[in-house]
Amino acid sequence: MTTEEFVKNFHQEKENILNSCFDRESEYRTLVSVKIEQLNLDFEQTEKFKEVISDLLTDTFYTILLGFDGSASIGNSQQSFKIYDEVNNLISEEGDLEGFAYEYFHGE
Repeated sequence: MTTEEFVKNFHQEKENILNSCFDRESEYRTLVSVKIEQLNLDFEQTEKFKEVISDLLTDTFYTILLGFDGSASIGNSQQSFKIYDEVNNLISEEGDLEGFAYEYFHGE
């Protein structure tokens, strides 16, 4: 997996979570989707709420990726990490994630 693929997968996971939050059709709905449905929001309110949740997830995933990269803190600690795949191939080291993270999470 490349650095870009790693970031792209985080972005895809953000989209999967967002979609699951507003899924009313699936047999295996999430607790969040049930709670959102119980709010009885109209279409416009639902779309605005979806934007808020999307922004929250974007900020969260982006911050985590920058935290891995050493460009942001995770909790009270700021340090960079090297990320390896399961066969010990280097996916990223300090500074590799930030550009792709910005592109995928803020360049949309």
